[in-house]
Amino acid sequence: MKPIYQPDSKLDLCFTRVVDVPRSLVWRAWTEPKLLMPWFCPLPWKTIDCEIDLRPGGIFRTTMQSPEGVEFPNAGCYLDVVPNEKLVWTNALLPGYRPSVVSATCGTDDANFLFTAMIELADEGQDTRYTATVIHADEAGCNKHAEMGFEAGWGAALDQLVTMVKRGI
Repeated sequence: MKPIYQPDSKLDLCFTRVVDVPRSLVWRAWTEPKLLMPWFCPLPWKTIDCEIDLRPGGIFRTTMQSPEGVEFPNAGCYLDVVPNEKLVWTNALLPGYRPSVVSATCGTDDANFLFTAMIELADEGQDTRYTATVIHADEAGCNKHAEMGFEAGWGAALDQLVTMVKRGI
């Protein structure tokens, strides 16, 4: 059987890394608001609020704050939740699968694009293979996200997650 999701290099951004922390702790860092907030934005940005209803149709909401103190609320809807394996959400839908309105993302009014994000986790020996994929509606949104520094930003956030886990959660 062919998987439903097929990557498209013109519409999707993706990176995979192996991190030396247990998959169960990476999962907790993604699914518990108090654990997500310290690492979710690359410093000096901050996540100052988070709400998670971890089920398909449930809310995934964060408020990011720029170094200048400007707040950027983001709300989305979980599409798929497979504990310790896969987390899929979108900003194209609000909780309960209600259609969303495009809003500014991460600090600039022209960075308003719809996306679906997927985090996949797998054991790699005692480490965790971490794959982040962001699926965009069109090439313009994908290009804008790449220009914003998708891989560097999401990679820095992952580094912060790993540091937090190693310090103990």
